[in-house]
This record gives sequence, C-alpha cells and structure tokens, in this order.
Amino acid sequence: MPNPRLTGLGGGLFCGATMFALACLDQLLFGASLVVYGVLFLPVCALTALWVRRGDIVTAPVVVPIAFAFGLLPVADGGGGFGGELMGLVTALATQAGWLYGGTLVAGVITTVRKIRLMSRRAAQRRAAAAQGPRPEVRPRRRPA
Repeated sequence: MPNPRLTGLGGGLFCGATMFALACLDQLLFGASLVVYGVLFLPVCALTALWVRRGDIVTAPVVVPIAFAFGLLPVADGGGGFGGELMGLVTALATQAGWLYGGTLVAGVITTVRKIRLMSRRAAQRRAAAAQGPRPEVRPRRRPA
C-alpha cells in the first residue's frame, strides 16, 4: 500500500478530485445513486485521514465535508439553470447528511488516533532523553584567523 504524505492542501485536492471522479463514475454506471456515492465517500475519508502528513493532520476532518459537497455536483438531481442546480445540491446535502457525518467521523477518529500516537511517541522520546542525563556541552569550533 502506498504511503504518501499529503499537505493540507494536497489532502483537500486529493479528496475533492477523487470524490468528483467517483461521482462522475457513479452517474455513468449507477444513474447517480446517492447511496453508492455515500458508500464510496467513506474509504476516501479514511485514505485522506491516513495520508495527510503529521503537521497537517487537523485538516483532514475539515476538507472531507467540502469534498463531499464538491463531489455531489455531478450526482445532485437539479433542474435547469443555476437555481435548480443549487436546490438539487442543497437537497442532496440534506438527504445524505448521514454519509457526510459518517465520513467526517471516520476522518476525525483516524486523525485523533494518529495525533494521540504522535504525542505519546514524542513524550516517550523526551522521557528517554531525560533518563540519559544532560547532554555534554558542545563548544563551537573556532576558525583560524
């Protein structure tokens, strides 16, 4: 399994682009089934939360709902014009809120576990460094004149 480390922006782009592509595929294969879209959303959330780098770990639960809404554009059942498309998007967001909350929860739990493991690892390293005693003083080298 690949082990990429995405920045916060990269994680958002990955999640948004993947959800948009999966929504287009869903529309072609399943006739814009929102249940299929919701089911596909959950593993994308997990991958986004796993692949974002440590420094940007808090961005995963934030970008996931944005990607869900962006990906709904091809599968939302809207009428003609901008107003109809907007109403279709709002309706799809309202009726599929369970998938949205579930995916956000998946990303939140994964990032929380990763953060706790990172904090405990750092604390163990600090305890190990403190147990070794103080570091010897290192004097900077002088350059000959």
